[in-house]
Amino acid sequence: MLRKGEWVWVDSGTGVPIGARVKVTDTGHQLLVDDEGKEHKLSQKEDSIRVMHPTSVEGVDDMIRLGDLNEAGLLRNLLVRHRQGIIYTYTGSVLVAVNPYQELPLYTADQVRRYHGRRLGELPPHVFAIADTCYFNMSRHNRDQCCIISGESGAGKTESTKLVLQFLAAVSGQHSWIEQQILEANPILEAFGNAKTIRNDNSSRFGKYVEIFFNKDGVIEGARLEQYLLEKSRVCHQAMEERNYHIFYCMLTGMTTEQKKNLCLGDASEFNYLKRGDCIVCDGRDDAKDYTRIRTALKILTFTETHCWEILKLLAALLHLGNVSFEASILDNMESSDVSSSDHFTIAAKLLEVQPASLGVSLTYRSFMTNRERVSKPLSSEQAADCRDAFVKAIYGKLFIWIVGRINSVIHKTPTNGPKYVRNSIGLLDIFGFENFASNSFEQLCINFANEQLQQFFVRHVFKLEQEEYTKEDIVWKNITFNDNTQTLDLLVGKPLNVLALIDEESHFPKGTDVTMLNKMNQVHAKCNIYIPSKNTHDMEFGIRHFAGVVYYDSRGFLEKNRDTLSSDIIKLIDTTTNKLLRQIFETQLSGAQTDGRKQVSTLSGQFRQSLDSLMKALSICQPHFIRCFKPNDNKKSMCFDRDLCIRQLRYSGMIDTIRIRKLGYPIRHTFKQFLQRYRVLLKTTVCDPKTVRHYYLEYDDDDDDDKDDRDNDISLIIQRLQRGFQRLQSTIRGRLSRLHYLKELAAAVTLQSQVRGYLARKSYKSKREAVTVLQAHTRGMLARKTTNKMRTDAFLSAREREAREQTAAELQRRLEEVLSQSQQAAAEPEPVSEQEMVETMFEFLPHKVSVGGREGPAPEGFEVIREEMELPVVEYDDEDEEFSFIKFSALHFQGSATHSHITQRLRQPLLHHEDEGDTLACLTVWWIILRFMGDIAEPKQINQEPSTTIQKNLGQRQNRRLSNLVGLDQVLNIRPSWDLTLHSTKFNRTLFIPYGQQEKYHYSLIPLMDEIYCQIIKQLVNNKNQKSSLRGWVLLSICLGIFPPTELLIQYLESFLRRGPSSYCPYCAERLRRIVANGERGELPCWIELQAVKTKKPTQVSVALMDGLSVSLPVDSACTSAEVCQALAKKVNIKDTYGFSLYIGFYEKVWSLGSGGKHVMDAISQCEQEVRRKGEEEQHASWRLYFRKELFTPWHDSSIDAVSTDLIYRQVIRGLKSGEYHSEKDDFVQLAAMYYYVTFGSTNSVESAKKVVGECITTELIETKSQGKWIQLVTAAHTQVLRSTDSVKGDVVDYARQKWPIFFSKFYEVTQMSGPPLSKSNFIVAINWNGISFQDEKEKKLLELPYPEVTGVNKSRYEQAIPSQSVSLATLRGQFILQSVEAGEMADLIQWYLEGLRERSVYAVALQDINRQDDPTFLSYKRGDMLVILKDGEYSPDRGWIKGTNERTGNTGAVSTDTVLVLPTLDKPSDTTLNAPAREEAVSPVSLKEFAYDYFRQPGKEGGRGAQARGREKLWAASKEPIKQPLLKSLVGNTDLSHLASFPSPILKYMGDYPIKQVRQPIELTDQIFGAATQHVPLQDEVYCQIMRQMTSNNSRYVVDYGWQLLWLCTGLFPPSQILLKYTQRFLESRPREPLAGSKAHCSEFGRKLPPHQVEVDAIQQDSNQIFHKVHFPNDRAELFEVTSTSRIRDLVRNIAYKLILASADGYSLFMKTPNKNPGTHNSYTNLSSQELPKYLRGYHKCTKEEMTSLAGLLFRVKVDTDRSQFVMIPRMLKELVPADEMKTMSPEDWKKHIIASYNKQAGITLDEAKVAFLKGICHWPTFGCAFFEVKQTSEPSYPSIIQIAISKQGVNFINPKTKEFLVMHPFNRITNWSSGSTYFHITIGNLVKGNTLLCETSLKGQNLGRNLERNQAMKGGQSSSGCAGWRL
Repeated sequence: MLRKGEWVWVDSGTGVPIGARVKVTDTGHQLLVDDEGKEHKLSQKEDSIRVMHPTSVEGVDDMIRLGDLNEAGLLRNLLVRHRQGIIYTYTGSVLVAVNPYQELPLYTADQVRRYHGRRLGELPPHVFAIADTCYFNMSRHNRDQCCIISGESGAGKTESTKLVLQFLAAVSGQHSWIEQQILEANPILEAFGNAKTIRNDNSSRFGKYVEIFFNKDGVIEGARLEQYLLEKSRVCHQAMEERNYHIFYCMLTGMTTEQKKNLCLGDASEFNYLKRGDCIVCDGRDDAKDYTRIRTALKILTFTETHCWEILKLLAALLHLGNVSFEASILDNMESSDVSSSDHFTIAAKLLEVQPASLGVSLTYRSFMTNRERVSKPLSSEQAADCRDAFVKAIYGKLFIWIVGRINSVIHKTPTNGPKYVRNSIGLLDIFGFENFASNSFEQLCINFANEQLQQFFVRHVFKLEQEEYTKEDIVWKNITFNDNTQTLDLLVGKPLNVLALIDEESHFPKGTDVTMLNKMNQVHAKCNIYIPSKNTHDMEFGIRHFAGVVYYDSRGFLEKNRDTLSSDIIKLIDTTTNKLLRQIFETQLSGAQTDGRKQVSTLSGQFRQSLDSLMKALSICQPHFIRCFKPNDNKKSMCFDRDLCIRQLRYSGMIDTIRIRKLGYPIRHTFKQFLQRYRVLLKTTVCDPKTVRHYYLEYDDDDDDDKDDRDNDISLIIQRLQRGFQRLQSTIRGRLSRLHYLKELAAAVTLQSQVRGYLARKSYKSKREAVTVLQAHTRGMLARKTTNKMRTDAFLSAREREAREQTAAELQRRLEEVLSQSQQAAAEPEPVSEQEMVETMFEFLPHKVSVGGREGPAPEGFEVIREEMELPVVEYDDEDEEFSFIKFSALHFQGSATHSHITQRLRQPLLHHEDEGDTLACLTVWWIILRFMGDIAEPKQINQEPSTTIQKNLGQRQNRRLSNLVGLDQVLNIRPSWDLTLHSTKFNRTLFIPYGQQEKYHYSLIPLMDEIYCQIIKQLVNNKNQKSSLRGWVLLSICLGIFPPTELLIQYLESFLRRGPSSYCPYCAERLRRIVANGERGELPCWIELQAVKTKKPTQVSVALMDGLSVSLPVDSACTSAEVCQALAKKVNIKDTYGFSLYIGFYEKVWSLGSGGKHVMDAISQCEQEVRRKGEEEQHASWRLYFRKELFTPWHDSSIDAVSTDLIYRQVIRGLKSGEYHSEKDDFVQLAAMYYYVTFGSTNSVESAKKVVGECITTELIETKSQGKWIQLVTAAHTQVLRSTDSVKGDVVDYARQKWPIFFSKFYEVTQMSGPPLSKSNFIVAINWNGISFQDEKEKKLLELPYPEVTGVNKSRYEQAIPSQSVSLATLRGQFILQSVEAGEMADLIQWYLEGLRERSVYAVALQDINRQDDPTFLSYKRGDMLVILKDGEYSPDRGWIKGTNERTGNTGAVSTDTVLVLPTLDKPSDTTLNAPAREEAVSPVSLKEFAYDYFRQPGKEGGRGAQARGREKLWAASKEPIKQPLLKSLVGNTDLSHLASFPSPILKYMGDYPIKQVRQPIELTDQIFGAATQHVPLQDEVYCQIMRQMTSNNSRYVVDYGWQLLWLCTGLFPPSQILLKYTQRFLESRPREPLAGSKAHCSEFGRKLPPHQVEVDAIQQDSNQIFHKVHFPNDRAELFEVTSTSRIRDLVRNIAYKLILASADGYSLFMKTPNKNPGTHNSYTNLSSQELPKYLRGYHKCTKEEMTSLAGLLFRVKVDTDRSQFVMIPRMLKELVPADEMKTMSPEDWKKHIIASYNKQAGITLDEAKVAFLKGICHWPTFGCAFFEVKQTSEPSYPSIIQIAISKQGVNFINPKTKEFLVMHPFNRITNWSSGSTYFHITIGNLVKGNTLLCETSLKGQNLGRNLERNQAMKGGQSSSGCAGWRL
């Protein structure tokens, strides 16, 4: 019972069942719908229906696997796959290819890569799989291969041949020119040998066998072509709907008009030879494009232009001959003919280069030899036409043979490696398919004969050889029947009187005719069942039963075609021609005619049989592969499958029997040798020689029956063993196959499960989602209703409020409109006003009486209102002739169309260029503020509002005129907000003196906007006709000149502008500019007194309070610093000793120091005003005070030097006593009060005086603790004991305070400890004074006291976690402290200054080493640690390294070397505790290798006694002038190989100067001896370190030690010490911090070098320099110096170069070292992109606009001249270096100069490197950036110009029109199928391998250059890396 949807086989009525599917109708009846869509009724009694096997339902890749192994199964398998668009199917190893009649995406480069290297059957069937199998078998087995491609005409044999050939060329992988030449032979052969037939648009009318030769590496090295039986008759005759050969139509449509005119050619319809088939145009072919392709191929195959033209001439001559007609006539009662007069005849004779008369005679007469003479016979018109056609066919045939020979001469090269050189080949046979037309002639007989031979070869290979092999091997096999065509071949060529033999025989008879030939064939072969004789005597047809069917041949013309000869008259005519090509192609005939004209010429069939025999022999020695091509229909339609046609092709192709024998047989065969090698493990013996094994097991002695039986038994055992082995092998293979099948089924089951589970999960999710959606809808509805109710309630409650707001808004809008209207009226009608009134109005917000210094009262001098009339004339700033004219500046630097003169509109962009967008917005806001300030735009007036208070009134008057608002500093430029001042207690303690600015600040630089603000102000001042606006502008400019200076770019132009300004402001502003430039920009906003100064244009007078109660008035300006104030004060009060005096500012009873440096005084005042403003008060009421106080003492302070300074300090101390600033004992207060009593009242005593002194000196708290009378009594008693001068008493008070209270005369720094000895807190205050350094917390608790003798050094630390400029390293006897501070630099400088000053004045030193000079009394002897007292009597000069000192321990005096002592920074004798401190020992005693020597040095020599041994050990680690005889390390003593190499001491001693040198030697020679062996032998490296450090230990000669440091510096750069020695080496270096080279190599080389130091290193260290610079050259002929070290690696230098050049990454760049012979490369690289891209730009490869060119030219000009503007005149001469070559003439040189200068000016301020970066940024967005360009000539594509540019990039290949620079097309790499390069040619194929577009390029460069660029970019596109850099000097 059949089920619905089941597939069955039903009878189709043609003998082959057809597939059908069961269908159930609506009524329940079953129908069968076959593959063609026809319906069949299903009969229950029908026995012909059988179920279809599952493999036949969907189809299989290999038809051997079909379950229905019959014709129907095979036919349906092809049908199913054809409908699926699958055209390839396997039959075992035979490929069946069905012509799809459409383009399929199966032949791309990706497909080539996919099938290459894969086994047959791993991938779906494909022609590439067969091709790769051929290639693989050839490479692996070294056996020639052949691929036979057979099938009917139109089945696709030619295309399959081309695909195999292209695949082989692709997998060869060399892109060589020979490969392309082989491929390009196809278009030529197709053009001359293919034509359109009724069955095929590109039918091969000849056969060819292509043999491709490969070398041992599998690379194509040549090929050879063989052609067979060109159908020459097609040149003259074509059947209907057929065409002549393609070349004629291609040349007529592709030639130029001029060429056609020269050859007198027209359209194809004008020539008889081309229109006889009534088919001129072939659909699907582009003849013009094909002609271009043909010409390209001819050029690739080295056909010259002359060759091509000669070929065209012959072809044109043939066409003209075809139009020649003949007129019949009677001559001597005989039929004759004459050539009709026509131009075609004359043109043909001209093209053939023969005489027209001779041509006419040759065509109309035929001469022949009789017994005595040559007789000439006229020809009838029909015979003349036949003679003409024969001549034409002969020319075309010979031309074709000549072309093939010419191609072979190019692609076939004889091996030059000698006769023993063996190469393999792959042959491709593409021969005409089986043909059966309505009228078949001699050509069809030959073609079908060739197909019979190939069918026989296929049959022999697949069937006969298969069965014979089984029979030979005694394998039980049942022979099967197959379609054998042996009888057909016997009929044609096998029998003695075969068909072809009879045709040849009759051809040799002069009187033989086609009739006599046919009669003979009928008589001989009438009884043969293969031969079908003609029906009657008048019938000229006979038939032959071929393997593909019966074919009837028309015998007319057989003999003429078979003779294939020309008349002697034609040969003689050719002999007279001057056409070289015509003579060349008939060279054989011409030479034969001269030698023996009567020699019998072989017939065409004989030649063809001979060629075919050689072909079969060649095929027989190759391993064959078969491709059977099928055509699905005769109509050349796609997706149309003709079952009858296909089953016929299946039958005669032998596919049915092939499948049966392949499936039933044994496809695996091995030779005996291969079999033995594979299964030798089954043998008992180890002998594997095939001859021995064969004789041992197979030979036996006939006379010895016992031996025979034994041998038979042995053979039986072997056979049984082999059978068991085979069974195991089969079971293993079957198990593996079953396993693979199970895995596939398991994967399918898992897939089904996953799909089902996914479906269930999605279904569940969908239901849940719908439920959630319902819940959400209800919930949202509830919430929406609740929200709506609330909105209704709120709307009702707020209705009145909304009405009130609307009324208020309307009122505000009305007032705003009034304000705007009034502002417009005010602006339109400005009232005339004098300048003084303007100034008063501007500054009316300043009070007439201000608080200066916090004191209320009349304004001090300089602050009173000056009422003088001023006039501000309008100045025309026409200063263009000046060098620094602002007009020039604006032209050079202003952006866009901005001018230098006054405007009243808003700017669209800043005047100057700004990179930052925030800066740009700030500049535009500044411009708006400046316009408002200057009155260039109206300010809204305050109306209908009266200030309620004076403060509100003042605020209202100035709210838009605050300086910060005017200049835009606090709102626009984001200047840091005023930081909170640290306000301290009212008492004068040390906390008061923490200097301002120490707190953390935010600082934003004004540099980007400084020039912009100045330019905007100046612009508004230039040509400003409005006096009011101009005055405001000058005021604003004056204010800015007191805040920040202009940059160097503008300063000279600003100075020039000021010189031309009005006299009232010119000198004032110029002075302010000078001052602000000298003292630097300010850090705070301008204060109020500065605005008053700007009003009066005079300096501000400030009062500075001295400690004696007096005040000094000093003029200050906006740029004034604390140093200037202190200097002015010192000069005014005549202070000589100015050190330590500082300027202080007091504010709200708080005081802090401004120091005596570069801090701006006005900044401190501004801070006070800002603090007041934060409290809501007026700034002018800020009660600040300035004080002049003593802040620091020097340790060597002398009060007697300067009485004035001593008096001020004395007054400061006394005031401090009263204010409670100083804390001390009661007696101290009494003594100081007594001294004050003495200074004030002298020696006179009185109660009143004493009472006054107590009140002025003693604090109220102390008086309250004791009675005032008691204090008077104590002070009076002490007063009587003071008996000195007043000045000395003041000095005593100062010295007393300095000694007693050093902490109150200190500088304080807030620090954070980053490392060092542990303290109780990490954040504390460092107090520095004359006595030392103190660490204290915020509660003044001392954490640590460090006197200066305990400080060994200070510097700015390079602490890893700290910012280098914010940390200081403090080295002490208690350890090293690293402290982080905002003012770390100032702190370090102060400590260093104290240390240096103390050491300079100190007379105490400590000995660093033992010096024993008892023999010479001149020198002082001492031991390490002894304290020496320095005697500064001038006897010795410390500059020369000697001082005079006394040993405190011995009392002796003598000369002391400064290198052996350490001067202590102290003026007092150091205590024993300081001298004997443990750290002092380490600090003053450099570390040696003494400890290391005890463990790792060898034993010293025996000198007797324990002490001698000790001294011997000492000599091993201390310096000695005697060379040692053995290595120091005991590990080397026993090593005889290395011990003799450790002879370093002598070279080391010689280099350091401890050993005399008889001859002068270069240092490099000694360093080579010292380090040469150590670089090659690692164990010697520690020995070098030890010997160098040994010689530097306890060496008294400073000269020698210096050279030792040089050696140690070189050593650390070569290789590191071992881990054992490393810590000792580090301690050795760290214990000598004063040595310059000790810290330069703190980190040794991590990787050992291979060679000793270079001469450059030795020279550098000899010059006391550890810096080495090397010159690196770049492609732009520029060279730069880069610093390298001994440990620098190539990677480090490359990264350094990349960093300096601001490259994004150093990846992909290399260094190359240029030597005379070679360029060795390194791993990393560098190249200059700008230099690589510049030549491309200047050659005009890129398309760019005029604006881009001028901008880039400006950048290039800047690169050339930098800032040298004098080179402007040279621009016309430099255009070649600035502008693309093809664009230079678009403008005149002067116009270019003008535009380049403008661009140059716009780019002002950038560096050379920035200009190069800008150049790259300007061109990097172009699509051609980074491409490699090639200018080539092409003739392949007519739509392209003849000269094009090829630009290769990582994206693909671009074709560019060089004139317009427009992209013609862009081809990505995945569309480039193939490419190859020759000497001067480059060929590229785009698209697929079937119908890809080709382009042949000719270039003056080598084609390989273009090919290499394409290959490199294609590889980079695929993920590979390529640096692509060239080699230069390093």
